[in-house]
Amino acid sequence: MSRRAQVYPFTAIVGQERMKRALILNAVDMRIGGVLIRGERGTGKSTAARALAALLPEEDVIAGSPFNDDPTRPDTWSDYARERYSDGGDIPTERRRTRFIDLPVSATEDRVVGTLDIEKAIQRGERHFDPGVLAAANRGILYVDEVNLLDDHVVDLLLDSAAMGVNVVEREGISFSHPARFILIGTMNPEEGDLRPQLLDRFALSTEVRGITDAHERMEILERHIAFETDPLAFREAWQPHEDELRERIQQARLIVDEVGYTRADLRLIAMMTSGMQIDGHRADLVILKAARAHAAFAGRRQLSRADIAAAIELAIPHRLKRGPFADAQADLQNIDQQLSEYENMLDEEGDQPVEAEGVDSEATDGKKKAVR
Repeated sequence: MSRRAQVYPFTAIVGQERMKRALILNAVDMRIGGVLIRGERGTGKSTAARALAALLPEEDVIAGSPFNDDPTRPDTWSDYARERYSDGGDIPTERRRTRFIDLPVSATEDRVVGTLDIEKAIQRGERHFDPGVLAAANRGILYVDEVNLLDDHVVDLLLDSAAMGVNVVEREGISFSHPARFILIGTMNPEEGDLRPQLLDRFALSTEVRGITDAHERMEILERHIAFETDPLAFREAWQPHEDELRERIQQARLIVDEVGYTRADLRLIAMMTSGMQIDGHRADLVILKAARAHAAFAGRRQLSRADIAAAIELAIPHRLKRGPFADAQADLQNIDQQLSEYENMLDEEGDQPVEAEGVDSEATDGKKKAVR
């Protein structure tokens, strides 16, 4: 039995729609920056993460590359690929399944970013790089269970790479770089301690999962898991049409996400919402725009709507709300549609001018992200 056949199908997960939406949006656009899933044990957090990896389509990579280099994107190549194929010519390729990398809580910095062999560099003049977790996770999924128990410095490294899409290792004047674009999925049980606010803000999206209380849905969970444990192959075969349909939707959304247009009124609406909720910094605004565009692309649309912005806010804001002793963190989220409607009525018609679709991914925006970071 293949490893993929042993994974529970993503589309067979009962309920937890917000969690599934956050994962799908990151699958559509890895540049969003990952998702933090908080909840009690036994609520399907790790099941959903593994199921997403099995769901995603295979990818073309440069054969033999430990960094999963994309043969069609030389601008993102690792130093390994540049040294071998930058002069043109045929590039050997192969198909690989989306990788699922499980990072242990005990992981060290060297294990995550990789290491340069300084001895070989000095004695032989050779640059030898031993890839780490970030290399293996490129263009795949990096899963961290109990992320709140991981060393803060290591969490910082992961979030930096998820945001920047590249990993650069420098030792004694020698450097090596490779792409590190992946879907970062962190899960945790808040009862075991929370992340520092500075680290919470670095996760693009977040969602909280709870045990389902509806008796009918709980019975459905039981029946599906019993069927899966009894005959995993038959169960996956029964759900394969649903998996194929979702995989195709994600693939199509990836093709058009950069074409999703938005107006200045959309940008003002996002800014007014984050300002009204007293969200610190500007990272949330960028995340909302990216997630909203992914949401529109997943729906097959090339223009942003208020529903896309509302869906993005539900995922980008919860972990950024100020939680004072008398604050109701959920109050602001329950009235998103009403607040959006009120702000829309306040917008002037002159602000509703189209913005170039690719603007959010320009080098200027990347510069802003770096400045915010």
